[in-house]
Amino acid sequence: MVRDTHTECGMEYFTNNAIRKLLSKSLSMASVDAKGWKNVKEEGGSDEANFISFLTISNQSQSVVEDIKRIKSHPLVPSCIPVYGYIYDVKSDKLVEIPEATQAGKAL
Repeated sequence: MVRDTHTECGMEYFTNNAIRKLLSKSLSMASVDAKGWKNVKEEGGSDEANFISFLTISNQSQSVVEDIKRIKSHPLVPSCIPVYGYIYDVKSDKLVEIPEATQAGKAL
């Protein structure tokens, strides 16, 4: 079983709090500049975003390791099945193995 993520993922550029703040003021497009994220226009926002985890990524390698550990500990995944974790590099078109994820995903 393989779990991967990719470089330049949009979820690396946000935090849950940043998304929640934007959505509380507007459901329209947002833009980013040197000062950070801002709504293009503020209308129709909702605080309902406060109850959502947007699964943002602050450290891709660590995110892959955490996911592998979660998959391996799931009761529907037999311990004899190895699970591997990679990051897909969109620039080089290559998979980059995350050694700590491979170790965490070893078959028992």
